[in-house]
Amino acid sequence: MAITPTRMVLNQLKGRLKTATRGHKLLKDKRDELMRQFMDVIRKNKELRARVEQGLTEAFSALTVASAIMSPEMLEQSLLYPRQSVELGMRFQNIMSVNVPVYSFKTRSEDSADIFSYGFAQTSGELDDALTRLGEVFQDMLELAQVEKTMQMLAQEIEKTRRRVNALEYVMIPEMQENIKYISMKLEENENSTKVRLMKVKEMVLQKAHNFQY
Repeated sequence: MAITPTRMVLNQLKGRLKTATRGHKLLKDKRDELMRQFMDVIRKNKELRARVEQGLTEAFSALTVASAIMSPEMLEQSLLYPRQSVELGMRFQNIMSVNVPVYSFKTRSEDSADIFSYGFAQTSGELDDALTRLGEVFQDMLELAQVEKTMQMLAQEIEKTRRRVNALEYVMIPEMQENIKYISMKLEENENSTKVRLMKVKEMVLQKAHNFQY
């Protein structure tokens, strides 16, 4: 072993082992909490994805009917100049030292009728239904994007934390324990050797001074 078996090194290793053991526990707690948060996000993702898929299916179904009723030129002209605009915003939320994005949006106008960029005389009610449903599902789509990005970032952090836990549990801590055991044995051997030498010296001194057999 490429390690110096001294009392100072032994004390240093014991200190490092104590720190590593405490860090291992903290990392395990962090990993478990990240897993709990991750499972919550997965459940939310499943619910949102179902709502988004249903909303888009309904919107596209209505749009298909509108396309069958209206001419392609009239449909294109009706959607050519939108009246409403949307401004997206983003901030960050800290989840167990992971800064995940939080998306938000704000429309230029709060009037719900502004999603219709056409007059109602020459358009079908199905087109109105399609745009209304798309407007309703937009918030869920934005939240779904946020949740999926959160899932990705949490999964990366879980994997990174798992590797650190495993490195401590299966490599660093056992290695330090083995080194401590090795140094302790060497120090004990040295102490026993020293005792034997002292006893020999004592015996020699007594024999020389008093001609006494010890």
